[in-house]
Amino acid sequence: MVNFNKTIYIVLIVVVLLLALPLYFFIDPSVSAFFPKCPFLSFTGLYCPGCGSQRAVHNFLQGNIITGIRHNYLILLLVLVLAYQAILFLFNKFGSKTYDNLLHKSKMTKAILAMVIIFWVLRNIPIAPFTELAP
Repeated sequence: MVNFNKTIYIVLIVVVLLLALPLYFFIDPSVSAFFPKCPFLSFTGLYCPGCGSQRAVHNFLQGNIITGIRHNYLILLLVLVLAYQAILFLFNKFGSKTYDNLLHKSKMTKAILAMVIIFWVLRNIPIAPFTELAP
């Protein structure tokens, strides 16, 4: 029963994301008021780790991969984590062998958290070369 519920949640998330992709393809978040602005940036004037992600997705879908990455370099980590999770899910769901998820290990979680925090701090330093990390 638990695996069935997990599968339903994953399918629902994938469906919602697939429905959102056309919006990001056709509407540029940098010029549209349709997409929400970052509340952290609005309140503090500082960039959060996710700032620039909507513009990055829009640029990826438009084929501007480098421009998308430059909006938020951390999105590369997100793509790697999501790809790993998807591949592992497929192997465990349809394969004959079950694989452990390395992302569920304490050291990996701490390493990813450390990367996000370091990125968050560095992108808010208003001195070159750190200004390159700002969206």
